[in-house]
Amino acid sequence: MPIKQKHLNRTILATTISTLLCAPLIAQEANSEDDDFERIMVTATKRSTSIQDVPFSINAQTQKDIERSGATSLEDLTRNVAGVSIQNLGPGQSQVAMRGVSAGQIVRDQPGVKEQVGVYLDESVISLSLFTPDLDLFDLARVEALRGPQGTLFGSGSIGGTLRYITNQPEFGIFEASVEANVNTVTDGDTGGHLKAMVNAPLNDDTLAFRGVFYSTEYAGFIDALGENGARYNDVNGGDRTGGRVALAWQATDNLKITPRLVFQEINMDGFNRQEVFNLFANPYTSARPAIQLGEREQYLLLEEGFEDDTLIADVTAELTTDTVDYTLVYSYTDRDILVSRDASALTGSVSVDLGFPDAAVLLPSNLQDRTTVEQDTLEIRAASNTGDALQWLVGMFYSDTQRKYSQRLPTPGYDAYVDAGFGAGTSAAVANGIAPVDSPYSADLPYDLEQLSVFGELNYEVNDKLGLTFGTRWYDYEETRRFLSGGLFANGDDQTDSTESDGINSRIIANYKLNEATSVNAQISQGFRLGGVNDPLNATLCNPSDLETFGSFQDYDDEKLVNYEVGFKTIERGWTANFAAFYNDIEDLQVTLDAGSCSSRISFNVPEAHTTGVEFEITKQATDNLFVSFAGSYIQSEFDTTVVDSSGAVLGGVAEGNRLASVPEGQFAIATTYNLSEPVFESDDTYFSASWQYVGTRFTQPSDQVEGAGRFVSGLPFGGARGTEETNLDLELGSYSIVNLSAGLVYEDWEMLFYINNVLDENALLSFDRERGGRARLAFRTNQPRTFGVTFRMHFQ
Repeated sequence: MPIKQKHLNRTILATTISTLLCAPLIAQEANSEDDDFERIMVTATKRSTSIQDVPFSINAQTQKDIERSGATSLEDLTRNVAGVSIQNLGPGQSQVAMRGVSAGQIVRDQPGVKEQVGVYLDESVISLSLFTPDLDLFDLARVEALRGPQGTLFGSGSIGGTLRYITNQPEFGIFEASVEANVNTVTDGDTGGHLKAMVNAPLNDDTLAFRGVFYSTEYAGFIDALGENGARYNDVNGGDRTGGRVALAWQATDNLKITPRLVFQEINMDGFNRQEVFNLFANPYTSARPAIQLGEREQYLLLEEGFEDDTLIADVTAELTTDTVDYTLVYSYTDRDILVSRDASALTGSVSVDLGFPDAAVLLPSNLQDRTTVEQDTLEIRAASNTGDALQWLVGMFYSDTQRKYSQRLPTPGYDAYVDAGFGAGTSAAVANGIAPVDSPYSADLPYDLEQLSVFGELNYEVNDKLGLTFGTRWYDYEETRRFLSGGLFANGDDQTDSTESDGINSRIIANYKLNEATSVNAQISQGFRLGGVNDPLNATLCNPSDLETFGSFQDYDDEKLVNYEVGFKTIERGWTANFAAFYNDIEDLQVTLDAGSCSSRISFNVPEAHTTGVEFEITKQATDNLFVSFAGSYIQSEFDTTVVDSSGAVLGGVAEGNRLASVPEGQFAIATTYNLSEPVFESDDTYFSASWQYVGTRFTQPSDQVEGAGRFVSGLPFGGARGTEETNLDLELGSYSIVNLSAGLVYEDWEMLFYINNVLDENALLSFDRERGGRARLAFRTNQPRTFGVTFRMHFQ
């Protein structure tokens, strides 16, 4: 074991032991307080339980937390959640990682890669790799973050953890409504805002109720685009989101409750938060074209870009309660249609330079359209004991059938004429392979059929008043079939069908010991898994010989498996809470994603051994009658334990023992505070001021970014007077950054005003690195929203 790793492991172990030894002292102090403290109830174990009684690491952000923080996205909300990191790739495209379990950035042309964090809307699974649903946070009861593998109760895709949006349910016999309006402006950007409303109405006294939520949000753009002939377009990444939820609750009998629901949402974005540093058409090396050095929050476009996401979720939950057993049935249907429309002119143009086409062909506007359509049916049936005996049990069955179709088209008007001129008349039609339309040098269709069946169960046994034990297991069986069909000059003309299947058992065992009524200590061993798959064939016609030899042999990749070893403690008392966990994750066959260089492809493969080790904590304290403070953080070491080499013996893509896993900061910390004035101003019932600070440490977008010389890029493309031998040198270690937010609120009996400044210091944080065709066509970083001023108005009706 390397000295560095030994030292860190000893440090973490020492910290863990000392903290656990101190737990009784903390508990003793806590017991001196009163017991009047609000307890948050969660359903992380598929039972309603106090968050402090859940025997593993969990965070819950409540409706009050969401409202007072002014959070409008999952990224905003999780700033104060330890162990959770999010790559912001734009609305509907962010990627979530927990506890350092990460395969690196997954991009839009890897539809076969599965998610590492499961996402649920109440009881319905809504996870979709590449496209984490960007649901609105209005009228949520809470958002639960379940850290660590949740393979027993939540299955595949929860290897790092699970996120659950928990909505407010229709209430019987009560009429209430609320409305929320916002306007905001971004520094050097556009103006945005939203309008949201909720109504809860009884349709009769005690057996039927309705709850509807509707919202419309306008996103302010902040990225500027340069274009041909000196054109400039401001704030090109704005957009809008519109949607709602409609639910009925029917108390059919005293024991049976049925809740059907419809969720609908549409997102339309005009562009992406991409900050370019090099573009084939805009760089400082050209002489026959204007030499351009792109600046902060700038990009270069020949075409407008866009992102569309239409989501429909229809589900129904039936709950039957008897004297001894609770039965639950959940059926969910999801229909999503996602279109990512990118300006691929630099990509297509770079290939045209390689092919020796004239400048007029290189400069043709080219639009890469990635479309994903998904239809998914899921059914879960479970039964849970409710007797109050020392032994409690839960058993269930889960089934899902997913039909997912991914397609690519590259409409480039006028391109076929250059293809036929360069390679002979009729060439463009000959390489179409029956699917490529006119003037689309690349086209592909990839239909997927994924079917899964799982049976799971969990036992909870209270050995005595102090000690509780939990044992859970899940048997799963998956089958996936995928066809790959491609056509066009840039394609291989593939038509192949591949199938993968997997089955196995995942288990966990947890021990929870109550030191007293306020403090408990827990330990667990748990397993998680993520399904494998098949890589798409490389675009061999685009590959140089070296890249073809290096990446051409990767085809299947196996399931990723993880074993989590964890200890922690939880303390709650009036005025404060303290939660702590230390963990070690042993990862087998980690699925790592690499850029296949000139091939304009991405491939996934298995790394035999890797690990993550870390500590996380969350502390809240009512410091005085007026001051509330929270402090959350994590320190995580995530590294490869295996070195992978190519055929020449060279380390492949930075996958070397001791190198860091991608996309994960080692350190991540957040402090938030709220101060309520003793004497509210402007005749309000309450006046408060809030401030938060978030620190995120350094990261790498993908493993190869930490290899010496990785930031040296040479396009090899003589164009526009550039020789193609010029070097662009970048630091690919994404720098640490800090975000400061301030807000102030005035609360009255029925309404509230919130004034805020987000990103007070106007930090331009580099969130991930983007390279088009291995960096030959374009180099860019994705960045965050600049300083934003806003005001939110809320009103409640009863």
